[in-house]
Amino acid sequence: MSKPSALGNVLIEAARKAGRSLARDFGEVEFLQVSKKGPGDFVSNADHRAEEIIYEHLTKARPGYGFVMEERGIVEGSDKTNRFIVDPLDGTLNFLHGQPHYAVSIALEREGKLYSGVVYDVSRNEIFWGETGRGAWLDQRKLRVAGRKHMEQSLFATGAPWFGKAPEVHTRFAQEVAAMTPIVAGIRRNGSAALDLAWVAAGRFDGFWERGLQPWDIAAGMILVREAGGVTTEIDGGDPLVTGSIISANADLHPKLEKQIRKAPSFARAAD
Repeated sequence: MSKPSALGNVLIEAARKAGRSLARDFGEVEFLQVSKKGPGDFVSNADHRAEEIIYEHLTKARPGYGFVMEERGIVEGSDKTNRFIVDPLDGTLNFLHGQPHYAVSIALEREGKLYSGVVYDVSRNEIFWGETGRGAWLDQRKLRVAGRKHMEQSLFATGAPWFGKAPEVHTRFAQEVAAMTPIVAGIRRNGSAALDLAWVAAGRFDGFWERGLQPWDIAAGMILVREAGGVTTEIDGGDPLVTGSIISANADLHPKLEKQIRKAPSFARAAD
């Protein structure tokens, strides 16, 4: 059994503190669903409270480190080699609708490379953590990506573009799903990219793909998949943290998933 480093423990403690705040707020969401205004403003405040908790904890523990945060944006630190990438509430729409599938995601980027990450599934009280050279873990259980090699036996996760995206974005997503569904065991859309990647690392999903994400959505999850023996790339060959497009799976399934997603537009035209 491996234990987190001192730095890893700092990330875990920050995630747990933010998670406790979110859990308290989540308990109030169901009572707000029936109001005419709805819980939107309340959830936005919950998101900000969680981010503030993380920011204060990490700033105290590692003064000088920079930040990339969903709400605050980029915060320059005096230490230019280290910065935290933080999503205080991944799965906001789930949270908004009272669905207990959301997470806190915190990663550390060191000298331009992802080094350490934590994804905290608040509702299930599951801490997924990973560090370079220490592997990926669910609490104290070592994680490995699933060993399946055949698409027809495999369960994949993805994320759908939300309302307000350009029509072509929705069309491309429909094309990708249409290309995938005939050849895989199933596809799930659970609404949290951070947890989707954590579940790939844990073998609960065989792979994951999505476009249009932000660095804080995927940074910690990418570390988990890598340290669990999986492969993560950008769909079209760039950097997922820059483009927001990502494919993750084990070494056998990754090239098959990548090939199928890349040929999706031609698949859709051929179907016409």
